[in-house]
Amino acid sequence: ADVPGSGEPRRVGLGMVMIARASGRPILPMALATSRYLALNTWSRMTVNLPWSHLGFAVGDAVHVPRDATSGDLEIYRAEVERSLNAATAVAYARAGADPARATPGYPPGPGLRLGTYRTLTSLARPLAPAILKLRQRRGKEDPSRLPERLGRPSASRPGGQLAWFHAASVGETLSILPLIAALAEARHSLSFLLTTGTVTSAKLAAQRLGARTLHQYAPLDVPQHVRGFLDHWRPDLAVFTESEIWPNLILESFARRIPLTLVNARMADRSYRRWRRNKGVARTLFGRFSLVLAPNDALARRFKTLGAATTVAVGNLKIDTPPPPVDELELEGLKTAVDGRPLLLAACTHEGEDAIVADAHVELCRRFPDLLTIIAPRHPDRGAAIAELLQGRGMAAARRALGQLPDRACGVYVADTLGELGMLYKLAPVAFIGGSLVDRGGHNPIEAVRHGTAVITGPHWRNQADTYPALIEHNAAVVVHSAPELAEAARRLLGDDVELACMRARAAGALAELSGALARTAEALLRYLPHEDELARAI
Repeated sequence: ADVPGSGEPRRVGLGMVMIARASGRPILPMALATSRYLALNTWSRMTVNLPWSHLGFAVGDAVHVPRDATSGDLEIYRAEVERSLNAATAVAYARAGADPARATPGYPPGPGLRLGTYRTLTSLARPLAPAILKLRQRRGKEDPSRLPERLGRPSASRPGGQLAWFHAASVGETLSILPLIAALAEARHSLSFLLTTGTVTSAKLAAQRLGARTLHQYAPLDVPQHVRGFLDHWRPDLAVFTESEIWPNLILESFARRIPLTLVNARMADRSYRRWRRNKGVARTLFGRFSLVLAPNDALARRFKTLGAATTVAVGNLKIDTPPPPVDELELEGLKTAVDGRPLLLAACTHEGEDAIVADAHVELCRRFPDLLTIIAPRHPDRGAAIAELLQGRGMAAARRALGQLPDRACGVYVADTLGELGMLYKLAPVAFIGGSLVDRGGHNPIEAVRHGTAVITGPHWRNQADTYPALIEHNAAVVVHSAPELAEAARRLLGDDVELACMRARAAGALAELSGALARTAEALLRYLPHEDELARAI
């Protein structure tokens, strides 16, 4: 029924419909399947039926094409033939007791040599896993009370009914999918959720914010035996990976159990894309196993399509629809009292190399605002001591929040080296420089700042936030700087002009409003893989 060279296998051609119109004879779709078959890696996934098989045979609905059918009518009849033939094919495979997936065009290839080697090596390395986890535990990167979870031995029981499994790398990804879990929970009242992450900080965040129907577990190490233990216990009905979490054994083992695999807010940096392109076989094997890839924009959707994903859709950036991070109002009031009306500049998510630039900008700004307090919130709080030492080496009075200190009038720079307080800092400060952008780290999410009404300044290196910064910059809702003097000048203009500050906040809110909607579109797409409660009741 399909036409070689058309580029679309299993798409019925118009030729037979035209013959049916000319001859006046009906089209009778038929399908045959065997329980044992070879599927060749051809454009249409040609099958070779094998002996000692169960045979399945089915006839679809006949399609009559009238002689007076117009050119426009032919497409309607063509689609009807295609529908009838697909239905007959499904029945034939069911009667044969065969899995039709391997015979379906686009079915991903087997693991191959590279992935096979990876699976063998990770399996052989399994005895080393406890020692590696102990080493990470000493570095504060593992929770000693929950190490068995990393070995595929869960610490909680599986809830009854349908279970959707979400996997996120760390705090940022977790924040972006919490609203998605909430939206799905609202749409499916009987659905339970499992969230897996890989870091201690994300586990702490999950403990604070997860709803009653959501459990948190640490993700198992990507070792075949550990992954199997995890999947044997949880038996998820849907797997939702986040952004760029690609673990071969997790993907291969989940696919082998026919768990629908999806990737949401799918991202891929330029360097990663080039690396995957050099390993097309591995890429097609892994990305081809995803039923659906939802990307923030068309460019990223095309990347995943090129790498082998069957279905990719641009739905927007989930992070844009993420609510602002929560604020501890009691702590905020205490910090407001300590600040006592001083001009404030926040440097959020800074990386090594940016703190010195911020310090230079602070010195410059103090000429206009002698009472200025600059708050540095490093991306990695464990750098707090080093930042304080750098500032003190420049003769600047600094205090550290991790030590329980508050900024007094003598303090010029306050190092906020704690976790989970960025929302409070955004709500406190009228202007924020978002780090990872003056040094080439790709930038960090400006949306949280905008949601709390903070004006945004960024460096030029914001490629990881390409879904948001272009819109903010186009709307004159973010300022791009390249150096300490430019940072000082941008902050001076905003801190010294309440009207411009208010206008910039309004422009930023308007820009995000135009970009929103990804949450609803993502939830709608995922729900298609989960039967509704009414369907489950009928099945029972």
